[in-house]
Amino acid sequence: MEILPAQTASRPDGRAASADRSVITADFQTFLQLLTTQMKNQDPLNPMESTEFATQLATFSGVEQQVRTNQLLETFANGLGTLGMGQLGGWIGMEAVAPMPVAFDGAPVTVRSQPADRADRMELVVTDDRGSVVQRLPIPLSDAPFAWTGADLQGRALPPGTYALAVENWSGETLLDTRPASIAGRIEEASLRDGRVFLTMAGGVSIPADTIEVLRQGG
Repeated sequence: MEILPAQTASRPDGRAASADRSVITADFQTFLQLLTTQMKNQDPLNPMESTEFATQLATFSGVEQQVRTNQLLETFANGLGTLGMGQLGGWIGMEAVAPMPVAFDGAPVTVRSQPADRADRMELVVTDDRGSVVQRLPIPLSDAPFAWTGADLQGRALPPGTYALAVENWSGETLLDTRPASIAGRIEEASLRDGRVFLTMAGGVSIPADTIEVLRQGG
């Protein structure tokens, strides 16, 4: 396993994340003060409508949740950057699910994607390492995992190689969005590069560890 020394310089994206969190926290405190002042100074003979009050409380809850989520994400990212060699070694052999290219060798690949709101169908779009679309297949309208075999509707298999898989969400003839498909793969190597953890998957595909959606024991 390759372990490269982490640099001590601050990363620009780290500063940006901290600044964004400070702005959101400040907005949250301002919103709380305004709501409290409004409640204290409302006219007793014409109190705030219950529906309006409920809407403001829902907004308050949403802002609070956003602040907490950003804090948790920042803590998680900082933790990944300070993992030691022993901890990284424990990841070897585990299965990770993340948006990443596929090193296709003929074996089925487990794929998943989240349907968009209002989507009534989904299509899997496969591109090769030159960016050319080589397959387009209908897939189940579900977030459940499914197997991509590398074969088209006529049963013709793609040659071994590295492919990118994306999912298109459609409503009728309207394309709602296109998002990377999440792939399950086995971790073969973990390394530290410029303070970030990168994982090398089976087939040689390398991904940042903070893009992982699921991490579990390999089968």
